[in-house]
Amino acid sequence: MGGEEVAQAPDSHLDVVIVKMAHTVTRTYYKGSYQAGKITSPVCWSHDGKSPAKEISIAQAKSCYQCTHSVRGSGNNGVGTACKLSWRIAVVLANDISGEILQLVLPAMSCFGKESNGRYPFRPYIQMLANNNISAGRVVTRLQFDESTDIPKILFSPVAAIEEKNLDGLKIKATSQDAENAITLTVNQNNYNEDRPTVQFDVFLETPHQPSEADKNRDEDVSNIINRWTNKK
Repeated sequence: MGGEEVAQAPDSHLDVVIVKMAHTVTRTYYKGSYQAGKITSPVCWSHDGKSPAKEISIAQAKSCYQCTHSVRGSGNNGVGTACKLSWRIAVVLANDISGEILQLVLPAMSCFGKESNGRYPFRPYIQMLANNNISAGRVVTRLQFDESTDIPKILFSPVAAIEEKNLDGLKIKATSQDAENAITLTVNQNNYNEDRPTVQFDVFLETPHQPSEADKNRDEDVSNIINRWTNKK
């Protein structure tokens, strides 16, 4: 919270509610290797994952897609990319919905990939909810580490529907400045441009995608759909 760790989860999973999410991934490139305890700023970054931020004095390339630091194998010891992808979301704890908004920064490993035993990386998880005409802000989401890999990777799954009485409060949180701050990449630079457009994405949209005829004829509510997924696990 506010860039600082405030607690640790002793359990093997953590249940949260997503109140806001960035619309796109971000990119950050740090020169040199990571050193524990040393705070450094990236030399290049992108708010949309496509182009260097306009406040950068000297960008590494005109486009992120043309940058050598974005090529697979450019990372340390030839692993991954030197320029790191991440996705920012704002969450509240499911057992403390009225509590503080927390920032979750997801590395690329936790954002992309395939479903495994009813658990999904972040982007496929949001798409799966959208395909079932469900907004992420209407379900309790369970975060769990993927035990099949040595690299820390978080997987997502729906476990319950949000009670109707809590929706109005969550919608207020979604429009708060704390939520906006949580999904925004902020870099400590003297020439940072405060006038740049901020990312907007409302997880409480009633229809996250244009519904098909099958969606329009759907007679299942959120709880029934989640129960169906749970029974498959």
